[in-house]
Amino acid sequence: MAKQKIFISSVQSEFQNERRQIADYIRHDALLSFYFEPFLFEELPAQDRSAQSAYLEQAAKSEIFLLLLGEQYGYRDAKGISPTEREYDTATANHAYRIAFIKSVTSREYKEDAFKRKIDQDVIRNVFSSYEELQSGVYASLVEYMLSHQILRQGPFDASIMPNARLEDLDKEKIRWFVGVAREVRQFPLTYSEENILQILQSLHLMTEDGKIKNAALLLFAKDVQKWFTTATVKCGHFYGTKVEKPMASLQIYGGTVFDQVDMAVTFVMSRIDQRVGERIHSARVDVTPELPAQAVREAIVNAVVHRDYTSTGSVQVMLFKDRLEVWNPGRLPQGMTIDKLSGVHASRPVNPVLANPVYLTGYIEQMGTGTTDIIERCEKAGLRTPEFYQDEDFRTILWRPETADATGTVTGKVTGTVAGTVADSVDETIVRLVLAVRGNTKSVKEIMDEMGLRGEDNFRTRYLRPAQKQEFLTMLYPDSPHASNQAYYLTSKGLELLKKLKK
Repeated sequence: MAKQKIFISSVQSEFQNERRQIADYIRHDALLSFYFEPFLFEELPAQDRSAQSAYLEQAAKSEIFLLLLGEQYGYRDAKGISPTEREYDTATANHAYRIAFIKSVTSREYKEDAFKRKIDQDVIRNVFSSYEELQSGVYASLVEYMLSHQILRQGPFDASIMPNARLEDLDKEKIRWFVGVAREVRQFPLTYSEENILQILQSLHLMTEDGKIKNAALLLFAKDVQKWFTTATVKCGHFYGTKVEKPMASLQIYGGTVFDQVDMAVTFVMSRIDQRVGERIHSARVDVTPELPAQAVREAIVNAVVHRDYTSTGSVQVMLFKDRLEVWNPGRLPQGMTIDKLSGVHASRPVNPVLANPVYLTGYIEQMGTGTTDIIERCEKAGLRTPEFYQDEDFRTILWRPETADATGTVTGKVTGTVAGTVADSVDETIVRLVLAVRGNTKSVKEIMDEMGLRGEDNFRTRYLRPAQKQEFLTMLYPDSPHASNQAYYLTSKGLELLKKLKK
């Protein structure tokens, strides 16, 4: 979404500090920075044109005109008019939204007092005596502007309407994929057709009855999610040691829909941790267990992506260290929820409820309100240290990796994870993860998906299975009967060579 420009107008010499402070405040506030970009004339680069034409052009282009009045009227042109009043008249002629703040002073210059009376007749103005009062007033005025223009709604972010979004901004193929998976996993009642798209979106509360698109719909199905939400990304880092420091083994930033972000982040982690191989007992199958339970990793990442604060300028961060996995999301626990409550049964209070429901319907969330307890249970069952949760400026989930090698000589992520990460950087992550899931076995699609902790067979075939077959890492057990009910897959010599490198 393009940010709206706020033209900050005043006598520069009188409000030099306040102009800079207000501009910095808007640029760094978690909410305001998402929607607005302030303009200060003094920030314009040198140009071969008159100053008056430059600032009046910017005033004409700005959606919001923020005026500060004090004691001084300022420099007057040949007609006796100050630049500030010229800017105000230009903004008025171009129908900008005007916000005026009048400083409490003991006296004003005659022309400034006349300008103030003119303002009083045109707009509702605010009075301030300190910068703190000015900042508070600017915030309240801009929030009121967003509410009145339906940029913000009085409700959760995901339920708010995106004014400029249209149905054409959504990807029909992504909606079709969702319906197919939701019908398979949760018996979603509607079938997909282009004629049904409006009904599907409205049934999920992603669109209003009059056809307006909500933020959650864009996060789930937009053709270009980051066009609307630039910080709706997941940053994944793989570190050699136990703290954030260079050099790094790998760094990736993933965008796309919330489903894309979760899938790619989970693949990033699972392709870089150790896969422990059990013994072959009375069977051709080999038991392969990742050092971190795939479902726990997925749950931690899903929680971060779905429950994050989307008004924040931060991103979800997934950091794999030598001894642990940390998942950070910008946001805070819902009111009434505490860290202690996360370890037991608790009510489901999603920060973004409209967004959470479709994610649940696809099976990415197993059950509402059990995410943190599932993470704890799966990790403890795997013999790992109990996961930890922290609330500071961000919410953090920590999953602890195994501490030592086992008696059979299986090496933990301290060594193997690093080697796997190095190999993974030279081969597509989806291929690496698929190879580690199949190993030396012959497995059905369902068995591979269960091993990888994936949901949605169409998505699995498109993103994982077909690329692996095309690049000749994987082949069918029954190539002459591709649709056989007992079809299974095994690694080719090329796939086995990659597996050998990963095992080293």
